[in-house]
Amino acid sequence: MSRLDKWLFHARFYRTRSLAQAAATAGRIRLNGVKIDKPGHAVKPGDVLTLGKGGQVIAVRVLALAERRGPATEARALYEVLEQ
Repeated sequence: MSRLDKWLFHARFYRTRSLAQAAATAGRIRLNGVKIDKPGHAVKPGDVLTLGKGGQVIAVRVLALAERRGPATEARALYEVLEQ
């Protein structure tokens, strides 16, 4: 399992981990349909995250966890975008 803020940072949804923490604390992220308000919430493969990105709401399924923030090609392998 991984922390929500770390996973969002590793998957390149946010430029910094503190931005990911702020989004989680503000309640702008849903995990399996439940609003999350703690950046340390556990994320595991199979979970569905719903978040705002670029003026749109997107839903992604967590496919894998990462140890570090790698290149964009590695980040895209961590999730799949679900069709709206």
